[in-house]
Amino acid sequence: MSLDIVILAAGQGTRMRSALPKVLHPVAGKPMLGHVIDTARMLSPRKIHVVIGHGAELVRERLAADDINFVLQAEQLGTGHAVAQALPALEAEKVLILYGDVPLTRVETLTRLLEQANDAQLGLLTVNLADPTGYGRIVRDANGVVQAIVEHKDASEAQRAIREGNTGILAVPGKRLGDWLGRLSNSNAQGEYYLTDVIAMAVADGLVVATETAQDEMEVLGANDRIQLSQLECHYQQRMARQLMAQGVTLFDPHRFDVRGEVTVGRDVTIDINVILEGKVVIEDNVQIGPNCVIKDSILRRGSIVKANSHLEGAEVGEGADCGPFARLRPGAKLGAKAHVGNFVELKNAVLGEGAKAGHLSYLGDAEIGARTNIGAGTITCNYDGANKHKTVMGEDVFIGSNSSIVAPVTLGDGATTGAGSTVTQDVPAKALAVGRAKQRNIEGWKRPQKTPK
Repeated sequence: MSLDIVILAAGQGTRMRSALPKVLHPVAGKPMLGHVIDTARMLSPRKIHVVIGHGAELVRERLAADDINFVLQAEQLGTGHAVAQALPALEAEKVLILYGDVPLTRVETLTRLLEQANDAQLGLLTVNLADPTGYGRIVRDANGVVQAIVEHKDASEAQRAIREGNTGILAVPGKRLGDWLGRLSNSNAQGEYYLTDVIAMAVADGLVVATETAQDEMEVLGANDRIQLSQLECHYQQRMARQLMAQGVTLFDPHRFDVRGEVTVGRDVTIDINVILEGKVVIEDNVQIGPNCVIKDSILRRGSIVKANSHLEGAEVGEGADCGPFARLRPGAKLGAKAHVGNFVELKNAVLGEGAKAGHLSYLGDAEIGARTNIGAGTITCNYDGANKHKTVMGEDVFIGSNSSIVAPVTLGDGATTGAGSTVTQDVPAKALAVGRAKQRNIEGWKRPQKTPK
């Protein structure tokens, strides 16, 4: 059956105390609404309809996509009113209603919920709560059949004792929805049009209300303030940690590890504490990552090592290569197999060939460096002339003496050598020695400046 998904994302989120619309607050580096949209896409809907209100233009700007239809709710008059704004665009046989501030609902849970919905049946996602305060209560008859949902503010004392809470997530037959929304009333404590009143209407119309239960409360928790946002963040990170450990990753401390993107891992990977993985990260077999590393949009090939306090972005570390501690690999940095980058070395758009080494205290930008080449401490490639970037090319088995400045564009042939402290401004032929430094003078009898007495 065809599916439309409606995501309610119009709320202001006053308890966040922020100028940012609530649904744009991040969990794991991604807006909460972004998580919900990604989950919705995995259900292969005909269309995703996002109902926006507060901060509407910013929400559009951040999350616009071809498969999203944004619908404006100019006045926030309740969840039923919000869904009604999307009604003219709904054409599918089933409609799934989600919430932009409930980011951790599992695809598996929603798939089971959708299986409950058909022309004679409505699917309702519920959750069993230790403390149901604030939640609408699921009211059942003596046979356990759902009769209605009563909001907390409208519930009697007996109803408030019910532990089964409403998540608000519904899967409904599309052809019924318009009629139900048209019959909603705002005669309640909040003066709003509750979507939950649809349940009683469905029962009165002879439909069965079939329930699916969420795995745990965190799966359906919404973030109304920063405290709840932090709870969602912690739960997400623990979920990701368990998932990675199940795939063969050793995490030294799962509570001190963050994933803020999409991670693909091999077997026998070890990750020390305080590591952050962002964007799309690929980690192959037998990789070791030391403590306090940030790795973003990068590839770590089999057997590579990233030592403590290193920062990688848009980089590739080759098979058996290592970098750090305190290395920085910026976009376009690529280490060949068994290459080595040591402490306080920065690479930008630079490729180190197989077995090449840059041990310490160097900057290599816009450079192509051949196999087994050795870069001495304090070396920099002077790649920027103030207007344009220029490239340095070093062949294989080149030896760069310490404290060399390689002024691009320049090429050093295979086996070339530079003397320590040289400024190289011309091409160096293969196997030649380049010495580009001022002649030393020793001045006898020279006196150091003295401080002037006060």
